[in-house]
Amino acid sequence: MSSPVPVFLIFAIILLVMGTIWFVTPKGPNQTLIRTSLMLALMCCYLMWAVTYLAQVYPLERPRKTVGNEI
Repeated sequence: MSSPVPVFLIFAIILLVMGTIWFVTPKGPNQTLIRTSLMLALMCCYLMWAVTYLAQVYPLERPRKTVGNEI
């Protein structure tokens, strides 16, 4: 069975990339907008991936095998 460890590992990488974005964003009148947009997009992509991954690792309902009536 898989483990949730990759979720925490990828989260640490995402935080590192977000910190890099914070300092690398070019100066200008739209610096805050660019910085916020990039960081928000990155976090949304991470959350979508994490929810999908964890839903597959720990499903809410286990698959059931039906006995009989098999075609």
